[in-house]
Amino acid sequence: MSETEDRKPASAPNIPTPSEIDDGTRVFFDQTRDHLASGSATPPVDAGIAPKADDKASKSAKPAKPHYHGHRQRLRERFIKGGADALADYELLELMLCMAMPRGDVKPLAKALIAQFGSFANVLAARPEDLQTAKGLGDAGIAAIKIAEAGARHLSRERAMELPVIASWEQLIEYCRVRIGHLKTEELHLLFLDRKNRLIADECHQRGTVDHTPVYPREVIKRALELHASAIILVHNHPSGDATPSKGDIDMTRKIIDAAKAMEIIVHDHIIISHAGYNSFKTLGLI
Repeated sequence: MSETEDRKPASAPNIPTPSEIDDGTRVFFDQTRDHLASGSATPPVDAGIAPKADDKASKSAKPAKPHYHGHRQRLRERFIKGGADALADYELLELMLCMAMPRGDVKPLAKALIAQFGSFANVLAARPEDLQTAKGLGDAGIAAIKIAEAGARHLSRERAMELPVIASWEQLIEYCRVRIGHLKTEELHLLFLDRKNRLIADECHQRGTVDHTPVYPREVIKRALELHASAIILVHNHPSGDATPSKGDIDMTRKIIDAAKAMEIIVHDHIIISHAGYNSFKTLGLI
């Protein structure tokens, strides 16, 4: 082949020009170049990646508050303004539970608890293991209920101790009701008093079955001497609801009175408490 003979150029791959490249970004760069050329400092936003107006609104919008939030606020305001008398029993229990269970509507639970246990007072006095049977009530709710019961006991005890027990009879009865009035088994409590008839101690002496509590007079007097008590008031409960003294109650009381008399300790009274009322041996003429 002669040097002057036309040579065919070597074949080369077909390489597209930059303007022909389309990898999904060409339109954006072309638009940006044109936009900057026109004097605008802000590049356009690709319509394909621009956030939708609905998306912006959904992100900026606050979630709606549950319906029970306003209800709880109204309950709190009524309670603060009017006290416990301004609320129904289930509302008072509901207000208590919502502080321990901030998420969820607890009104149905409060109503169910009162229906299951019979009353607001019975709910407070219920044993933790019994409360665990209530559907929807967890440990936080059970703790709130038992804290409320403990607060009621402490308050009634402090009031009973402010004045001589004999002079503050109504406060004493209220204290006894809070203490043992709603128990499901019998308990005998001994209230030990000093020379001014002020409460020294309240101790559970015996626990029994549904309708029977064993009592040992010598143990009662021994404990009174240990506390240097000058007087005793016996208190026990009747879970049946009938506060009428039984023959066993009367016989046991007389034995304790006789044992106490020998040690110059006075037995002021024997009070039987039930959820329906109470009876006093002194009022009945049995002491």
